[in-house]
Amino acid sequence: MFQGKKILLGVTGSIAAYKSLLLVRLLIKAGATVRVIQTPAARDFVTPLSLATLSKNPVLSDLFAADTWANHVELGRWADILVIAPLSCNTLAKMAAGLCDNLLMATWLSATCPVVLAPAMDEDMWRHPATRANLQRLESFGNKLIPVEKGELASGLFGDGRMAEPETILEFLRATLAASPITNAQDAQGTHTAPLAGKKALVTAGPTYEAIDPVRFIGNHSSGKMGIAIARELAARGAKVHLVLGPSALTIDFPGITLQRVTSADQMFTACLDHFAQTDIAVLSAAVADYTPAVKAPEKIKKNDDTFLLELTRTKDILRTLGSTKKPGQVLVGFALETSGGREYALGKLQSKSADLIVLNSLRDEGAGFGLDTNKITIFGRNGLEKAYEKKPKQQVAADIVDTIVNSLYA
Repeated sequence: MFQGKKILLGVTGSIAAYKSLLLVRLLIKAGATVRVIQTPAARDFVTPLSLATLSKNPVLSDLFAADTWANHVELGRWADILVIAPLSCNTLAKMAAGLCDNLLMATWLSATCPVVLAPAMDEDMWRHPATRANLQRLESFGNKLIPVEKGELASGLFGDGRMAEPETILEFLRATLAASPITNAQDAQGTHTAPLAGKKALVTAGPTYEAIDPVRFIGNHSSGKMGIAIARELAARGAKVHLVLGPSALTIDFPGITLQRVTSADQMFTACLDHFAQTDIAVLSAAVADYTPAVKAPEKIKKNDDTFLLELTRTKDILRTLGSTKKPGQVLVGFALETSGGREYALGKLQSKSADLIVLNSLRDEGAGFGLDTNKITIFGRNGLEKAYEKKPKQQVAADIVDTIVNSLYA
C-alpha cells in the first residue's frame, strides 16, 4: 500500500514528537517516500538531523532560509497524504483559526491531499471546550482525526490525550489511502483496484442498553472500538459499509461508511434484518445483551424495599437469525467474548448459528476486552480454520479479520 506513496509528515512542539521518529522509520520500511516539516517549537523536542537521517530527505522548517523560499504550494500538491503527528494544542488552535505563521500552516492551507491528524496533549487540555470546538471545526473541513489513547501523560497524570502509537497511525494512513476515491475507483482498464469494491457490508458495534425504567438500564462495557475498526477496514478495501452502533461516545467519519445509531438489542435486531438481505458481508461484533427486563417501568422505580427482583427475558438472537436466512455467497462473522472454555464455545457457536467465521477473544488475555485499544483474537472457520494472533492494536486486528473475510469470499 505504501510502495511509491508520498507522505508529508508535520511535526509540532510536543513531548510526543519522539514518536515521529518511529513513524518515519515505519513508513520508510513500508516503501513510502517521506518528507518532514517541523514547526520551530518541534525542534526543541526532536532534532532535524534525526528526522532527516531517517527520512533520507532534508527537514523543512522555515518559509525562508538564506536566499531560498520553501514552496508550500508545491509541498501541498506533492503529497499523497499529509499527516500531522503529533498535533499540539497550539497548532490545533492555529489551524482552527486559519492562521498562517509558519511553513507547516502554509502547507496545510495549500494541501490538496487527504489530511490526517494525531493529537497529543494533557488530559485537561484535551477535554477543554476550546479544544473540542477546534477539533470539530477541523473535522468539518474534512480532516481525519486519529483518536487519542489513554495512558501515562507527560504531566504524570493518567488519562486521555496520549498520541496514538506509530503502528496505529500507520494502519490509519494505510486505510485512508486505500479509501481515497482514486484508489477505490476503476482504473484506466476499468478493473477495480480494491478487493471489496462493489461489495456491501453490515457491521454491528458497541453495547446495547436494556431499559429497566426511564432512568436505569442493563448494559455492558463495550466501547465499539473493535467494530468501528472493522467497519473502517472494510471501507478501506472498497466495501460500502452500514455500521449499526449501540450507545457509544465514539464517532466515525470515514468514506464509504453509513452510521446508524441504536440503543436496545431489539433495535439492533431490526436494523440488521432491514439490511442483511442486501449485504455480501455481515460482521456482528456488537456486545448485544442476552437478556432484557420483562417489564419496563414507565416511571422511575422508587427505592422502597431492601431487595428488588428483576425478571429478565431472552433477547432475539441476531447471529442465529441471520445465519438461518443466509444465502450462498454471503459471509457471516460472529464474535465470542469468553472468560473460560472459549475454544469449545466458539466452535459450537460456529455450527449452531451457521456462521462462516467466529472471532474469539478472552477477558483473561492481557490487552484484550472492552474499552482497550488492543485486542488478541483467534479466528475459527467452517472449513477447519483455527488461527491465533498476537496482541495488536485494534486497527491491525481488524485488518487480520478482513483478510480472512476476503479469503473466504473468494475461496
